[in-house]
Amino acid sequence: MLAGICAILASLLGAHGALAARVTLLGPGGRARVVNDRYLPGGIVAAAPETHSSVAVAAALRGGGRTIPRRLAQLERQQAISRSQRRSYARMWRSALRADKRLHGARASELGAVIANLEAITARHALTASRLPALFLTLRRNVQWWTDGPPLGYGQRVEFSGSQLVWEYYPGQGIQLQVLGTFGKADGLYSAGPAHTAQLKALLAQMIPLAVHRGGGLAWEYYFAFDGGAPPWVSAMAQGTALEALTRAYRATGNTHYLTLAREALGILRTKPPVGVAVRAAHGTWFMQYSFAPRTDILNAFLQTLIGLYDYAQVSGDARARALFKAGNAEAEAIVPRFDTGAWSLYQPGVEDDLSYHELVTGFLQQLCSRTEAAVYCRTYGHFKAYLHTPPVITQLTQRATARRPFGLRFRLSKISHVGIVIRHGNRTVLATSAEFPYRVHTFAIPALRRGTYTVRLAATDLAGNFHRSVGSLTVAARRKAGKRA
Repeated sequence: MLAGICAILASLLGAHGALAARVTLLGPGGRARVVNDRYLPGGIVAAAPETHSSVAVAAALRGGGRTIPRRLAQLERQQAISRSQRRSYARMWRSALRADKRLHGARASELGAVIANLEAITARHALTASRLPALFLTLRRNVQWWTDGPPLGYGQRVEFSGSQLVWEYYPGQGIQLQVLGTFGKADGLYSAGPAHTAQLKALLAQMIPLAVHRGGGLAWEYYFAFDGGAPPWVSAMAQGTALEALTRAYRATGNTHYLTLAREALGILRTKPPVGVAVRAAHGTWFMQYSFAPRTDILNAFLQTLIGLYDYAQVSGDARARALFKAGNAEAEAIVPRFDTGAWSLYQPGVEDDLSYHELVTGFLQQLCSRTEAAVYCRTYGHFKAYLHTPPVITQLTQRATARRPFGLRFRLSKISHVGIVIRHGNRTVLATSAEFPYRVHTFAIPALRRGTYTVRLAATDLAGNFHRSVGSLTVAARRKAGKRA
């Protein structure tokens, strides 16, 4: 899987201070405006998630919306919810179905997809009592947005007047609660100082009731399909950021209730996928970015989870949190050097970071260095920081070719860069092209050339704007004739 969530994932406050994200705020009467949320980290747009096809939406709606009321009635009979709660959720469900019938075009498709998703979760027997608040809030916000709000672009973040929660638009799946972004905003409010403690408390007061029972504790789930994973799923990075936010709220208020909630949030960090995110590794434990992808090793998500565990353990003295951090830290110290190419950072094995993720993981390493003073974190932080100012190295490997035959001109590149090639014969340019390449050895496809000596200019510009040029020669010779037989 390529760089993802997270998109969802996102750059976090305290990681490298990327603040003031642009959000579309929907106010009373459907009035919407674009604002800068000073406390929300600037997000990194993820790879496109799966979308619900119109066939899937139609199939869900052909059921007449009866699945949800039956499940609500069942939960009431089991005394998992009260009669008043069942009636309230049933009213929201009927309201969503009526709104969907009134809407047309893209608005109807987006709301219909959210309705279909809730039907699908119910059909998989995953609609539990603890999930009702988050799922029906998602339904209600989508009814509100697609009835009154403006059109949105992929990855656009939205907020609602009177609420601190952060949402994000995924085409074909409506707007979805951005767990990582919301807890990142909580960190931003804490860092902004005591004057913003009331806002921090208000945000957590809205977010805490959306936690569900999972892995023997509390977790904040995602409710849309992503990178092959079906909802509901959880993220170690989001959970680690929740630990950090709850710990900071305790520091800001002295209210031990936040530490109690943080202790309950350790559940999925002790549980293996697909329920949790803890995977036994060679040197300890690896905490997964996605509970549905236990073999996807994403470094920045792992390190942020460790930061959240460390902060909570230090403040609370919780022995379980200390043990979890110790196990994760042992694995991290062993594998962090493998994510250093010698010129750039890796997002996951074999896949380089883009610039935002490189800055993100550099910030996480700096935080772990200052917290633990572990040599591997401090050393790798120094490397990654230096790479932001180190030009790429590009080396021509092919010096000879055969006349009148297409061939590949091979070159070695030290880091992900935009590479241009110009081939000249005397004063005449015979080829000029460019493309982006990751590190390692690559090839430009060269059309057939005539005999002669050519000048080859290779130029590489990395993601941070550093530039390097290589000038070499290419000899194009006639094809050797096969020797006569004796």
